[in-house]
Amino acid sequence: MSEAGAPHIMAIANQKGGVGKTTTAINLSTAMAALGARVLLVDVDPQGNASTGLGLDAATRSYTAYDLLFGEPDAEPRVFPTVVPNLTMIPATSDLSSADVDMVSDSRRLHKMEGALRKAGGIVASNDFIIIDCPPSLNLLTINALVAADSVLVPLQCEFFALEGLSQLMRTVQTVRGSSNPKLRIQGIVLTMYDRRNNLSGQVAADARDNLGSLVFETVIPRNVRLSEAPSHAVPALIYDHTSTGSVAYQKLAGEVLARVGRVLRPAPT
Repeated sequence: MSEAGAPHIMAIANQKGGVGKTTTAINLSTAMAALGARVLLVDVDPQGNASTGLGLDAATRSYTAYDLLFGEPDAEPRVFPTVVPNLTMIPATSDLSSADVDMVSDSRRLHKMEGALRKAGGIVASNDFIIIDCPPSLNLLTINALVAADSVLVPLQCEFFALEGLSQLMRTVQTVRGSSNPKLRIQGIVLTMYDRRNNLSGQVAADARDNLGSLVFETVIPRNVRLSEAPSHAVPALIYDHTSTGSVAYQKLAGEVLARVGRVLRPAPT
C-alpha cells in the first residue's frame, strides 16, 4: 500500500492488445475524477492513444512520459490539463518506442519510473491516484510501471484464450513482487467487451470467477458502441454519453476501485 497521504499508484496492464486497456485507463480515470478524486494519468504506451482520447493533440505534447523518464534530472516535470476536471496527465508520443533500447544499459533500468515519480515531488503528491497506462507488452516500460506501482488492474476481454494470456502477466507480477516491489498487489481483474448475447462471453466470465474468485470485479464492462466512438471525438465516453451502458459500467467500476483501495478522498478546496 502507498504511504499515508501519498497517492495510490495503479498500473493498468495486459500484454495482449485490444483488450480495452486504454479505454479502461481513460474512462476509469474520468469516473474517479468525477467522484472527487484528483487523478494523474501517465501514458507510457508509445501509441499515445490515452493522450489523444483525452483531447491532447500530438502537436501540443511539449513534455511527455519520455521526458519524465529520460529528461534532465533537475528538470521540472510538467502535467497537462485534460477535458475532465480533476484529471491531469503526462502524455506519450512515439518517442517511447525506443525506451527499451535507451534503458537497457542503465543499471537502474527497472526503477526509472519509480525514481522519476519520486523526484516529481509536489506534482505527484497533489493527487489521490496516479494511473499508468502501460503498453500492450511485458517490456521494460511495463515492468517499470509495475515496479513503481502499489497495485495493478488487469482488463480481461471476454474472448477465447483470455485466461491463458493472463497467466504470463500474473507470473510477471509475482516476479516483480519478489525482486523489486514487494508492496505490489493485484488490485483486480475487470472483464471487458462482455456481450450478453454471446454464450462465450458468459463462459469466459464464469471461468474467470471460478479460477480467480474475488480478484474479479463485480462490475463487467459491456461491448458498447459509445465506448468505441468516444475516442474519435477526443473525449472520454463519460463525457460523450454519460448514460451509455459503457459509461455507467465505468462509474460503477470506479466505486469498486475506491472501495478496494480504501481511499478517503480529500475535500475539494473552497
